[in-house]
Amino acid sequence: MREIFPHGDPQMTERGELMRLSNEPDTDIMVLPGVRSTQGIARGAGNTFYYGDLFLGHIYRGDLKRRTAELFIEVPEGRLAMGLWTDLKHGWLFVGGGLGWAYVYDLETGETVATYQLGKIDDLASTLVNKVYVNERGAYFTDSSCCVLYFVPISPAGELKPATTVPVTGPAAEVSGEFNLNGIVAPDTGSPLIVSHTANGRIYTVDPETGASRTIEGVDVPKADGLVLDGRLLWVVQNRVNEVSRVRLSSDFTSGTVENVITHDAFQFPATAIAFENRLAVVNAKSDTAETGLPPTAGEYEVVFVDR
Repeated sequence: MREIFPHGDPQMTERGELMRLSNEPDTDIMVLPGVRSTQGIARGAGNTFYYGDLFLGHIYRGDLKRRTAELFIEVPEGRLAMGLWTDLKHGWLFVGGGLGWAYVYDLETGETVATYQLGKIDDLASTLVNKVYVNERGAYFTDSSCCVLYFVPISPAGELKPATTVPVTGPAAEVSGEFNLNGIVAPDTGSPLIVSHTANGRIYTVDPETGASRTIEGVDVPKADGLVLDGRLLWVVQNRVNEVSRVRLSSDFTSGTVENVITHDAFQFPATAIAFENRLAVVNAKSDTAETGLPPTAGEYEVVFVDR
């Protein structure tokens, strides 16, 4: 455990021995206070992170080093919080709202900046607005019930524009299970988009303009969920099998190789993750304790820290 001195010069004991202070707990597990269910997590500035209460929609803000968190945004009744992504340039938090909705919150005040209706409302079989990825062009949301992406443009002047629907074609368009398109990321250039498909256990590239998809060959990742991308390394969270696969992608994103499979005794239906220093912070959704569409019944929910 790395030791730090958060209050200036090191303090000494009465015997002249160095008093070692640390704000980094020596455990891999952080219990997330406040939530009755959870799903998404997002990096903020510095050590800050955000997570949501899936079925209540509230947003929490915490510190990854101190392993502390508290309620940040108490949202109106009826909202959900699935995937999260911060846009630090504009100070916004984008949230996939599940049954036909997406939300944008102000990272400073917590106020609702925008509300978007995407797809059918309150019809899980038709629309499930799930994970989100944001770049300079705008925000892309996956729909786990339908073979589309939703795009919310951000103008060069920093204005949110009306959402559009991008139909996905090719192999990623298959709707073969309860949950289909799920995680979404992209390289620094913003293209291609990389999406996971939970039912197929595959990873695909998607053209953000046309929606045309291609299979990333050589990557078999059952129950693929949230994604983390760092250069050519892709981490795939696999919910029901309680694993995270590290994949090395080819330079053209047409193929990949699973280099390592990360496990932890504390994993319980992990949904997604974020990178923090040389580790991943993996969220336990514990959806295995509930029927589809109903809240899980676990008593607490955690972030599990594992080496990348």
